[in-house]
Amino acid sequence: MERKRKDLEEQGVRLAAISFDPPAVLRSFADRAGIGYPLLSDPDSKIIRAFGILNTSVPQDHEFYGIPNPGEYLVNADGTVRAKFFENNIRERFTAGRVLVRELHIAGRAAEQSVETDHLELTSWASDQVLRGGNRVALGLDIALGPKMHVYAPGVKGYIAVDWEMEQTPGLESFPVEYPDPESLHLPAIGETVPVYQGSVRFLRDVMIGQPDQIEHLLGEDGKLLLRGTFRYQACDDKVCYLPQTVELEWRLDFEQHDRQRAPEEIRRPR
Repeated sequence: MERKRKDLEEQGVRLAAISFDPPAVLRSFADRAGIGYPLLSDPDSKIIRAFGILNTSVPQDHEFYGIPNPGEYLVNADGTVRAKFFENNIRERFTAGRVLVRELHIAGRAAEQSVETDHLELTSWASDQVLRGGNRVALGLDIALGPKMHVYAPGVKGYIAVDWEMEQTPGLESFPVEYPDPESLHLPAIGETVPVYQGSVRFLRDVMIGQPDQIEHLLGEDGKLLLRGTFRYQACDDKVCYLPQTVELEWRLDFEQHDRQRAPEEIRRPR
């Protein structure tokens, strides 16, 4: 969250986090990690229980009993919850950049690359540059079509629709692409109306990164996390339909290990 704090604040969003840790532990962590937003202590987990997010999988006699299920709430100024982000697996997290993309419609621009073909310009990007195991991140494709050009939307009959595929590999879970609603284009020459995209269009999808021991094969010699995919399309203008094209996609992201450093023993919660 800290990496995206300024971006969120520019959109009028202020951050705060709540934990069952005592104030001294939170202060120690904030100082060490450079956290610039409030960390709130709920040592008896009263607020955590009130929100219904107590992690009940932890036994009551365990030192971590009282922790919440990890997640985020996006709350409007009037106190109503606009969105919430929780995963079933405690080791998985939505990234702050994904919140910016999905809820505030701000493109991430991490790992940005542009490719130009005879028919369009494609820019690929990610919502976050730095990832950890279990992160769920948004990937985007921004397409700018040339004058009078169109490509076909999913569901078209008799033509080749746009198709964004991610490399199928262990340690990477790809979620379905979110395609915007297409336009309807009438083709007088053949008397058909077909779903198309023209001008500029954005496609989005989420991917989930596996835990460190699951994604070693995705790390390059430089330590970068390398995600690959393809974008296939057939472009037409007002006179000609061109041969289908496939554009190779690549995202080079930074991968870091989980922060497992604990607070000094003298300020930890008593067991």
